[in-house]
Order: sequence, then C-alpha cells, then structure tokens
Amino acid sequence: MTAITTDTGALPMRDRAVQSLQRKRNIALAAPVLLLAYLAYVFVSFDVAGLMQRARMDNARILLADAVSHKIHVTRDNRRGTLAVSVEGSRRAVFPDDRIPDWVTQDGERTLITLTGGHSVTYDGPQITYDHPDHGPFRITIGDPFTLELPQPGPVPDFINASDNRVVITTPAGRLTVTRSRADTFRYFWGWELFFFDLQSPFAGMAPGQALATALSSDRLDPALPNWQAMVRDVWYNSIWRHGDVFWAIGETALMAFLGTFGAAIIALPLAFFAAQNFAPSRAIRFGVRRFFDFVRGVDALIFTIILSRAFGPGPMTGALAILITDSGSFGKLFSEALENTDKKQIEGVQSTGANAVQRYRFGVIPQVMPVLLSQVLYFLESNTRSATIIGAIVGGGIGLLLTQAIQTTSDWEKVTYYMILIVLLVIAMDSLSGWLRRKLIKGDGSGH
Repeated sequence: MTAITTDTGALPMRDRAVQSLQRKRNIALAAPVLLLAYLAYVFVSFDVAGLMQRARMDNARILLADAVSHKIHVTRDNRRGTLAVSVEGSRRAVFPDDRIPDWVTQDGERTLITLTGGHSVTYDGPQITYDHPDHGPFRITIGDPFTLELPQPGPVPDFINASDNRVVITTPAGRLTVTRSRADTFRYFWGWELFFFDLQSPFAGMAPGQALATALSSDRLDPALPNWQAMVRDVWYNSIWRHGDVFWAIGETALMAFLGTFGAAIIALPLAFFAAQNFAPSRAIRFGVRRFFDFVRGVDALIFTIILSRAFGPGPMTGALAILITDSGSFGKLFSEALENTDKKQIEGVQSTGANAVQRYRFGVIPQVMPVLLSQVLYFLESNTRSATIIGAIVGGGIGLLLTQAIQTTSDWEKVTYYMILIVLLVIAMDSLSGWLRRKLIKGDGSGH
C-alpha cells in the first residue's frame, strides 16, 4: 500500500515538472515573437518606410558640414549692382573693400569668384556663369523667365535645381543661388570663422603666432589699453559669437538649476515629516501631504514653466520656480521614504537625554538620513542642469534661448554646435562638483582620492 501511494503521488509531481518546463519553453519562444510583432507594429504605425523615402541625405550632409565649417557669401544685388562679401551672410561680418579675400576679384561690373577644384563663378551683368571643370560652363541669364544654357545638350544634371525665376547649383566646391533680386555664391571653409575677433577688431585675421607677438608687444594698437587687454575685450564683446552673452547665459542656466533644486529640497524636507508614516501627526495629514506631492511631481516642469511664464513673465527666475515646484513633490516622496526607514533606537537615545522634539529630529533623525538626502539632491542637480536648458528656451533665459534662436535661423549650425559643447561641459562640471560634494559631505573625504 505504501509503494502504491508513493508512485501515484510521484506522477502528479512529474507532470507538474513537465508542465513547468513546457510553460517556460513556451514563454522563451513567445517573448521573441512578441518583440518582433511589436517592432513590426512600430514600423507600420510610424511609417518608417515612408520616412526613409522622404529622408534627404544631401540636407543631412549640408547640416553636418555647417556644424564644423563656415561659409563666405559673395552676394550681388541684381537691382542695384552692388557687391558684398560676408561671413555667413551676416551684416555684422561684411568684409571692408580693402580686406576682401583674394579669391574674389572685381573688374568693373564683372566679378570672378574662384572656388576649389577648378570651379568658378562669374557675375557679369544679367549673365551669371558657373564653370564646372567636368561639365563646362552653365550660363544663367536673368530675364522673364530665366534662361539656363547647358554646356552640352541633354538633361539638367542632378546638382542643378532650376525654375523660371530661381536656379540653384550645389557642388562640393560651393553653392550658387540666383534669384531676380540677388545672386549668392557660398564657399565653404573648415573651422569657425571670426570666433575670437570680429572684423571690427584690429586683431582680426592674425595668425596665432602673430597674435601672440602682438599681445606681448609694447606698441599699442589701442592707445587706451595694452594689447593683451584689448584682445580680451574684443573676444568678450565679439559681435558675431557674443562670448560675453553666451557665458552669462550659461551662468543663468546653472543658476536656474541650483535655485530650483536646493529651493525644492528646503521646502520638501519639513513637509516630508508630515508625509512619513512614523512622524505624521495623523493619517489625514499624511494623506493630504502625500497627495500634494503626487500632484506637483505629476505635472511636468515644462507645464509649470508655461503657466508661470504667463503669470510672471519670462525670465530665468520663472524657470527656477518651475523646477522648484516639480522637484518639491519628487523630494517630498523620496525624503519621506528615507524618514520611514530611520532607526528608532537612535531617536530614543537622544530622547533619553531630555531632548525636546526639535532636538530629537535634529540629532536623532537628520544625521541618519542626511547622506541619502544629499545624494538625491546632488543627483537632481545634475539632471536639472540639462532640464534648465529646455526650460530656458521657453521662458527666454539661459543658454537654451540662444540655442533655440540659432536653430531657428537654419544657418548658424556652427553656433548650435558651440552651444551644445558648452552645455555638455556645464553638465560635466556639475557632475564633477556633485561628486566632490559627495566625497566631502557624505564620505568626509575632500581630497578627491
């Protein structure tokens, strides 16, 4: 009887083991199938195929090139017949007549623009010629409509976009755009032109060695200042790159993150005691404070930014308040959970000395939770440094505003790159600062080792 009972009991156990293995095998097979099904759904719903068809890789190449290079514009006003040579088409970066680049030569109404690789453009009255070394000259005559003469019969090459009143020729050597009002030739150069000195500075165009020698020279270019001080002034007040305004904006972004983060921590800490289960005076108060934390952290900081900007107007302080409101809820939840995990024995030890309630919190609770609180605050400071960039773009403050303005122009992509590099450096600096503070305040080590 005993053997029979054991055998019949073993069969269900064996069946259950087999069923468990089969279930795990089915799950292992179903997971990749579900993942592939989800990816297929994303591919169809997001129209990935259509997106790839609409993608313009030529525009992507131009954008990447603009991020690390600059264009010299040679612009002729077709109505007045005037010529201007400028950096990125900026009115503040127009070359004076005595400093026009040597690859632009003028002979009366005729202007010859020498590009790289044997390419050239000629402005000559109503006729504009693009000379391509592999195809020959393409002649554009401004009229009604435009006339485009090809060097040889056949279809228009892919690098030419022509209509009745506009012609664009784009090659690796440069770009020519002709409309009724103007003719623009762009020649690309690597680097960020006029990054240190604009064309109004006497130091513009100097080679590094020449600039160093001039800085150390006693012969002043500006009678009011030594050369090195004049250089610093011209860099700081560069009208193209606006280094002074940029670094002021970086400071505003860091200040938004700092005020918002630490202001939220100061507000959330006392409220966290009313939300912690072991410190709240009553369940009703605890419930109300927790729901308040849920509300303020449930609404994104960008929403509060828009609301506050309508109420108080734009500015970095509005962005700091938006961060403060949202982070107050996040800190309140995190701080209250840390308070719920405190050790009662340490509090009872302080209480046994005759300490009052405030003293018990000060010496029995705060030392226990302070490392956790500081770690969370410093982490949020790093995160809010990035968020302050986006918030600044909305409220009109900080580096985010300058970044948005540069993107909207669709031509200053080298400035976009510059601002993005500064944002990354700011985040790295905040990360290094928070790491140092952790070692100093939490671990008690200020040496950095």
